[in-house]
Amino acid sequence: MVVEMSEKIETTILRNLLCNEQFYRKVVPFVKPDYFEDQHEKVIYEEVWDFASNYDLMPTAEVLTINLQNRKDLNDETYQNAIKTIQELNDDSVEYNWLLDTTEKWCKDRAIYLALLESIKIADGGEQKISKDAIPAILQEALAVSFDEHVGHDYIENVEERYEFYHLEEDKMPFDLEKFNLITKGGLPNKTLNIALAGTGVGKSLFMCHCAAQALQQGKNVLYITCEMSEEKIAERVDANLLNVNIKDIGSLPESIFTSRIKEIGRKTMGRFIIKEYPTASAHVGHFKSLLNELSLKKTFKPDIIFIDYLNICASSRYKGSIVNSYTYVKSIAEELRGMAVEYNLPIVSATQTTRSGYGNSDVDITDTSESFGLPATADLMFALISTEDLEKDGHILVKQLKNRYNDMAFNRKFLVGVDRSKMKLYNVDVPDSSIMIADEEYEYEEEQPRTKNKFTKFTEFIV
Repeated sequence: MVVEMSEKIETTILRNLLCNEQFYRKVVPFVKPDYFEDQHEKVIYEEVWDFASNYDLMPTAEVLTINLQNRKDLNDETYQNAIKTIQELNDDSVEYNWLLDTTEKWCKDRAIYLALLESIKIADGGEQKISKDAIPAILQEALAVSFDEHVGHDYIENVEERYEFYHLEEDKMPFDLEKFNLITKGGLPNKTLNIALAGTGVGKSLFMCHCAAQALQQGKNVLYITCEMSEEKIAERVDANLLNVNIKDIGSLPESIFTSRIKEIGRKTMGRFIIKEYPTASAHVGHFKSLLNELSLKKTFKPDIIFIDYLNICASSRYKGSIVNSYTYVKSIAEELRGMAVEYNLPIVSATQTTRSGYGNSDVDITDTSESFGLPATADLMFALISTEDLEKDGHILVKQLKNRYNDMAFNRKFLVGVDRSKMKLYNVDVPDSSIMIADEEYEYEEEQPRTKNKFTKFTEFIV
């Protein structure tokens, strides 16, 4: 009894590319010539790929044969094997769903295998143009290979899905600050980049440390990446916030009291807080993605929100070692961070410096963004943190919206939040929205009631 050898999956794929148009149109966008191990099969698929690109039609065996005859880059063995394989392809039908699943698994296996080979070559120094930092991205891309069913939103046919989307409650990261929840309609959505603009010493890190501490108390997993201060300094600020202790007094707390209070915080929250320090201007998105992979593998930690302190002192993965202008460089960093937010489905919060003219300015504008106007063009939410001597005296920080994709900026364009710098805390303040402190002059604001002098007499500019 003669038992015929089963057909290779590669041959089955090639055969159905010539006889099954549904299969052909589904897999051609995802299958790559390099996936085929045998050279003659790779050559056949190159012709299928080329014909599909040029004519958007399923090729015939006759077309493939003629095209192979016209190629000048094939040796005789490869040519003969390719012609023989094409002649042996028939139109035997195969169960479509099984074929699709099997082809997708084959593509994944081949993509991972090729990615491993490339990674080994890079690690051994055989690829001079690609750094070792690219290895995690190469492997991640291979692991993500799939036959995605979604090819776009059909305006007419997908009306029900669109209606459901309009009524879907979006998952957001809420603030503990009332006005920030108002301007963001309940918090920061996933897949967004959110930027605080402030001068040196105004409170960029204070704002991020406060928001990170409050996210932890909400039971969220928080990743805080610092390129400026040490991990211990960031943790000290979070300690002052969560323990409600003057930052100068933390070191004098008895160890037993300090430890017990931190453990009590741990018992009250389901979240975790990881702080990672990188040298200034040395870490880029490639490093951050590697960190996320390591945290997932070593600590089973997946963040719900990421804070990056701060954007301008990160590096760009696209312009590593290149000499480019600051506009292009900072815009590139912002785009890469927002891309990471989309990829990992979470909000990213970072900060940027004001320009020299913006430093000390009582009314910072979006044009006061240092180094690159491409940053506000990329951000989803951008706001300025403003401090003056009078604001400091009253324990306030002025917040001014600069860009907002979540809500109408005409409302609450400027507002105040309270600040306790000794405890690294921000808090809500009950200040009329009709007044704001800019200079030492007094302003009497008018509501429906008779004109009276408000206790906040130093506020001289309307919030709009």
